[in-house]
Amino acid sequence: MSNPIDFYFDFSSPYGYFGAVEIGKLAEKHGRQVNWHPILLGPIFKQIGTNSLVLIPVKGEYSRHDMGRTARFHNIYFKEPGNFPIGTQVAARAALWVQEQQPAKAVDFIRTVYSAYFTEDIDISVAANVLRIAGDLGIDAGALEAALSTQEIKDKLKQATEDAARAGVFGSPFVIVDGEAFWGFDRFTQLDAFLQNGKI
Repeated sequence: MSNPIDFYFDFSSPYGYFGAVEIGKLAEKHGRQVNWHPILLGPIFKQIGTNSLVLIPVKGEYSRHDMGRTARFHNIYFKEPGNFPIGTQVAARAALWVQEQQPAKAVDFIRTVYSAYFTEDIDISVAANVLRIAGDLGIDAGALEAALSTQEIKDKLKQATEDAARAGVFGSPFVIVDGEAFWGFDRFTQLDAFLQNGKI
């Protein structure tokens, strides 16, 4: 059986959102599974001495323009949220919990949370909003709410982020498959070729 595609993402990343829309299609095309890895980029940025693109002078203005252009080019609906970027601890913890407790609904949950933020301007740093999304998808929102503040789920997200950093992840989306790493949605064409040919 072919190795799965490891897809690392931060819910505050527009390019991660674009990747989340498309990664399933690529995986299906090439007969692969996707391992979805919610992480926090903040600790990784701190470790390597950088910051979110939109907060970097000059790069920030360019990246905001590029996000809209990229969405239009790929025909992905996108609206830059009013509050951007945001902390995504709640959303990432929730995604980890859903992956463990209701795995059949995890991918839909991840995509719906992403879409809520980047198409409807719903603040996913607010627990009530994330819980409402979970409930709408038939996920036990009460159990999720109880889990969000536990040390166990906090530690799991911390561990997931540390594991990603050790794997060389430094942005979102970040894909690792068959030992090859691809950073950014703009590398999905190369990823497609690599999955087709086993090399580039």
